[in-house]
Amino acid sequence: MNNADFWKSINVIIADGFTPEGLRKLDYYAGNCTKREQRELARFAESKQCRRSQLFINGRLVYKRFSPFEQHGCATGGATNVIASLLAGADAAANCGISGELSFQAECQRGKAQEDIIEQWAKKVNCWYDNVDQSLEKQFGERIAEGGEAAVYQQGFNLTKSIGLDYYIQPILALDRISLHNAFFPETKLSVVGFGRLKNGSFQVIVEQQYIQGSKMRDSDIQTFAKKMGFELRNPRNWTYATPDIYLSDLHDENVILSREGNVFVVDCDIRINTPQLRAGGTRTLTTEVDFL
Repeated sequence: MNNADFWKSINVIIADGFTPEGLRKLDYYAGNCTKREQRELARFAESKQCRRSQLFINGRLVYKRFSPFEQHGCATGGATNVIASLLAGADAAANCGISGELSFQAECQRGKAQEDIIEQWAKKVNCWYDNVDQSLEKQFGERIAEGGEAAVYQQGFNLTKSIGLDYYIQPILALDRISLHNAFFPETKLSVVGFGRLKNGSFQVIVEQQYIQGSKMRDSDIQTFAKKMGFELRNPRNWTYATPDIYLSDLHDENVILSREGNVFVVDCDIRINTPQLRAGGTRTLTTEVDFL
């Protein structure tokens, strides 16, 4: 199986309406199935001359959008994160990776197409929430915080966050953010548990995260922390840092916590693959090419 064959397979699964066989194949690609199912699907792959089809989570399906380190971050977000990323990637692959700078209208069209694909799949596998705000309030009680893109609910030592697409428009970029966060800040990893819409129709990614206790940090200390990680301060007005590979923003005192033991935890941030379009010294391109080991 090569890159073209892989995305053709994903698009057939989408076009067929996520049949049971299609769902099993998605689980196989992601690594979210039993050993028996893996053997059955491996035999199916061989019968279709797809002998090199392997598993994303085990690193044998290489998603070149990410470095190996970043792909591990995608995997630690759970199979729901992996499969949704691949489904959104199918739309991006059909549009040449969406690596260039799109008009706002075109970006909205691409975002809507990705939303619809993920919604169809999520409803099939029962990880879709209608009226997200009401559903989460019913399950967890009143929200404890609300920011520009997310609402936060707490139950014990776990947080549930409903994250909108205000900063990203396209789901693939919001899912990139989760994967990159997990790669660079694994102590506060985000696990994707589902998707849904608010009453106003706004698409939401629903994640879980461990609750961290601690105190706020000064901007100067956050800057020192980011510098030790190799990030250069690019714009202090919106707390933006960058390397040629990664764009890191919104790194202010409400999103970074200092624990009693002196450990730094980034609980929220705007983190992206740093492309030239972000105008922060980025050198990467957004690709959806896959390879197999």
